Amino acid sequence: MSPSGPVMVVTMKDDPTADLVIRELHDRGVPVVRLDSGDFPATLSFAAYVTPDGIEGSLTTPTRTVDLTRIRSLYYRRPSGFAFPHLPEHDARFALAQARYGLGGVIASLPGCLYVNHPHRIGDAEFKPSGLAAATTAGFHVPATLITSDPSAARDFVSEPGPVIYKPLSTPLYRVDGVSCTVQVKEVTADEIDDRVSGTAHLFQRLVHKSADVRVTVIGDRVFAVRIDSDLLDWRTDYDRLVYSVVQPPAHVTASLFRYLSLFGLFFGAFDFAIDQAGTWWFLECNPSGQWAWLEPETGLPMVAAMADLLERNST
Repeated sequence: MSPSGPVMVVTMKDDPTADLVIRELHDRGVPVVRLDSGDFPATLSFAAYVTPDGIEGSLTTPTRTVDLTRIRSLYYRRPSGFAFPHLPEHDARFALAQARYGLGGVIASLPGCLYVNHPHRIGDAEFKPSGLAAATTAGFHVPATLITSDPSAARDFVSEPGPVIYKPLSTPLYRVDGVSCTVQVKEVTADEIDDRVSGTAHLFQRLVHKSADVRVTVIGDRVFAVRIDSDLLDWRTDYDRLVYSVVQPPAHVTASLFRYLSLFGLFFGAFDFAIDQAGTWWFLECNPSGQWAWLEPETGLPMVAAMADLLERNST
């Protein structure tokens, strides 16, 4: 890694969070190369050689060419993904696979590069069952959870004492009458369980009777915890009703945060917790590519600077 080399930012074109971080890096005089995998191959090209010292070569965007051995860090956010709409379907499938394993493999193999986060580690951590299992290993309190395609198992779980919520295992957007939608977290009862459960996998979880939510963002060795007060089951459904305040996590929660990230090899994580009436912090999930920048103007926390520090490699 060259101390004067650029930071590479891999994300979609419309990413206000990345814009803030890039602006901060520019203000510090740190060079930045930004790209979206969706730009390949139209405006993005590369030539990578496998050598005894690892990957060498260059990557070229419309504005610059970067030496692959000099990238100091890579901020992997939310790229749009490879697409080949100009090709016939079977050719597009082949081209997409070659791009994913070719350019994607090169981006994942840069020598001496700090990844925030590594795309392969992001992929591992995005599986909710893996995240919940890691959370128990890390020492978090985790609500009782069932992941199933068995209607009988689901009905039995929901019938046990205490309310249960349904959560999607992933949150892909879909469109209804031209409107973008997603599956919301909601409370579910036993009489709602039927044979449709057998059609795919589902996640059911014991409801935490919460007094508040907390979003904890870990950036390198910095921990930023924000309490979110609302009367909502899922605070993401109405940001206008949220009240924010800065809090300090209990010491055992902080220790578990870093154990969790270490299990997946992550340097960044956006954790969600529910605090119950007794003050216990319950782990809900960790998004390895979660949003965080909207919290800075709400709280004054120096999160953009912390991310720039990490990518500049002023701290790890």
